[in-house]
Amino acid sequence: MLILGITAGLLLLGLRVPTVTERLPDLHAPLMVFGFVGTLISLERAVALRAGWAYAAPLLLVSGAVLTVSPLPLLVGQVLIVVGSGVHLSQYRAIWRRQPATATAIQALGAATALVASIVWSGGVSAAFLVPLLAVFLVLTIAGERLELARVAAPGVVAERVFFGGALALATAAVLTLTAPGVAVPAAGALLIGVAAWLIRFDVARVTVHQRGLPRYVAVNLLLGYGWLIVAGTGWLLGGARTVGPLYDATTHAIFLGFVITLIMAHAPLILPAVLRVRIPYHPALYVAVAVLHLSLLVRVVIGDAWGNVLAVQLGGVGSVVAIVMFGVTVVTVSVIARHREKERT
Repeated sequence: MLILGITAGLLLLGLRVPTVTERLPDLHAPLMVFGFVGTLISLERAVALRAGWAYAAPLLLVSGAVLTVSPLPLLVGQVLIVVGSGVHLSQYRAIWRRQPATATAIQALGAATALVASIVWSGGVSAAFLVPLLAVFLVLTIAGERLELARVAAPGVVAERVFFGGALALATAAVLTLTAPGVAVPAAGALLIGVAAWLIRFDVARVTVHQRGLPRYVAVNLLLGYGWLIVAGTGWLLGGARTVGPLYDATTHAIFLGFVITLIMAHAPLILPAVLRVRIPYHPALYVAVAVLHLSLLVRVVIGDAWGNVLAVQLGGVGSVVAIVMFGVTVVTVSVIARHREKERT
């Protein structure tokens, strides 16, 4: 799914790459959000639940994404994604029954926006109009996960309630972008800034960034991601509803690359071992891919989008792809080396 999503993105940049279907460029966002990130999130939830039915969510999401690029009618894949999104929401219901928590409720709000997005998309609405819903799905999912860890910084009952209220307002604004984008998009932008500010204030990253090794690596990524979330929120707040153009490109990729992919890079050494049953030790080389990602995003947004430089947008886009591939190679390499060293010791 990641390869298909990246290929779709390169096609949108105007680059010539092999494609499996003419509609692939239009599927860039759904493939990346539902097929890749959504599958990973729902798989992680399924592993945590240890319930067979919960694995239907990642299976349906990835299967639906594959079918959207097949010769079958687009609706076939879309229906599977709708069902998969529904099962994903049910995962949080099961988690809530085991242990009610504000963090779970916030993640459930994110899953609900994903379900709304999938239903509306299957009804024929262009994916470009679903960006706020898709973005809020991932933002609230990640924010909820961070809230679980923020207890170390003791945010307090009032702070948690404020955070939940902001999350609920953000999810509501995301849904309203479908009918009143002129008002809802700026409102969502202000709320994104609020979410980022809350996370910067209460996330343990403010403390762990002064440590060494993995804690510092995770914290650096988190703080960078929160910075890009503020950039995106500012763009939505001041720029309003857009589905094309430089500002749309800048805000969209500030969220999905600057925030989402960065936080995936942050959490990979923590989450992937539990999901894939492999050890991924921290190594300073992980910073290289992170640096490439943010430098390429700066080129795309600051030089490309801000100044209307198409070449810079393309270079920044390709640089982001290089960073993602580089990160994957680095993770596999450090994991293999660690396993080899363990075998030598035994």
